[in-house]
Amino acid sequence: MNHKHRTKFISKEEAIRERKCFLFDAKGKILGRFASEIAKVLQGKHKTNFTPNQNMGDAVVVINVEHLVLTKDKAAQKKYYRHSGHVGALKEIPYSEIHEKDPGFPLKNAVKKMLPKTKLGRAQIKNMHLFKGDSHNMQAQKPIPVTI
Repeated sequence: MNHKHRTKFISKEEAIRERKCFLFDAKGKILGRFASEIAKVLQGKHKTNFTPNQNMGDAVVVINVEHLVLTKDKAAQKKYYRHSGHVGALKEIPYSEIHEKDPGFPLKNAVKKMLPKTKLGRAQIKNMHLFKGDSHNMQAQKPIPVTI
């Protein structure tokens, strides 16, 4: 019995046709663990026909982003860094300040760093939609609720 199994690669059109929308609730979830689950769905790694060179990930709607939690003392210790490229221009912003200004930034930043650093990764991050509170404006996409 000499069976030859071939890997079936999905075309761009097939990937778009199979796209779904998932609803994640961030209330009480740990930032890093939650971000890795979202990154998996955005890349399409939860599908059996995953093709690494196609954007076959599903859309993700995240509600209650302001209720994400960090473990232990990370909320007081975590800092985000920016650099303009000029000497001595390193900016250091504490987590509490960023969370107060834009509660979705820590999650978006964590997920973005888990995606490929290519055109594909930039396309995948556009399929993530963050909302404060329980309401969202993505009802037309019929998001499927996911429990983690």
